[in-house]
Amino acid sequence: ATTTTMTKGHRRPTANRIRTTLFAGLLLSQTAVVAAFQSQAPPLPSLCQNIHHHHPSLTSQTRLGAKKKTAGGGGGFGSSGGFGGANKKKSSSKAVVLDPSKVRSVSGYTGSGTKVLATAANNFDRIRKLFGKTATTDVYVRSPLNDETVFWFVGKVVRMITDEEAEADVNSNWRPDATTENELVGTVYPTEVEAIVSQKRLILEYAKNQLRPQNMAGPYSSALELWSAPGDSEMDTVQNKITLVKVDGSTKDLRDGFHVKDVGYNPEIYIGDEKEKGGLRVVRDLEGRPVKPEFDIGS
Repeated sequence: ATTTTMTKGHRRPTANRIRTTLFAGLLLSQTAVVAAFQSQAPPLPSLCQNIHHHHPSLTSQTRLGAKKKTAGGGGGFGSSGGFGGANKKKSSSKAVVLDPSKVRSVSGYTGSGTKVLATAANNFDRIRKLFGKTATTDVYVRSPLNDETVFWFVGKVVRMITDEEAEADVNSNWRPDATTENELVGTVYPTEVEAIVSQKRLILEYAKNQLRPQNMAGPYSSALELWSAPGDSEMDTVQNKITLVKVDGSTKDLRDGFHVKDVGYNPEIYIGDEKEKGGLRVVRDLEGRPVKPEFDIGS
């Protein structure tokens, strides 16, 4: 049996400190990206591996920067041509234009996801400060063409919630007199699904190009799925106490009154050995249910 160790007494860098190195931390060469893609994912002898002290933390922020585009067309966050970039192909079909007020997406040029991801993270900070974990949802990615049983933690989304929902959370920072910050940009309060679907492209591009390209990019990218769990439930998920829920739907399902400024995304960031071995992931069946009994870490 594998023993999971949690290290106490360590604090993750604050959001401000991380943002001071935001645009330098991910300036990787094209060679490094190719090497990462060609490497094999580590085996999973147990339900999950590499559970570190920083995963329950909510201070992880974007360490991102547009990567240098090389003559070969690669480099950057996208599978080729930047975060969200791609080699342009001639096509007779018309390009689909996404409504920027509803969808947080990336364009096709090198580094185009940098500003979008930073905006999403800033929105996350603002809304999270107001409403806490009641407004938060954990997000996982499943790559069935690579391994249909492994679900990778890729970050958190947050959404504006009603006063009633906020009042129900004793840990919320919401105050009834904070009218300016509490005001919706749209005319409807986002659902959990809308908070994820509206940022789906951004989340998947980041996950497959910055977290686990060897498990999600290239031949695996066409079948990626998003799954959700309650906010800040990483430890319970690791201990097989949480069933993950598949996120279905598309941007066409977003309601007329929805506005993307009412949601945010806080991406997972790999540090240390996680950059090579991968970070938090769990094993579930095809319905997102734990395949082994519940347990308590340290017991």
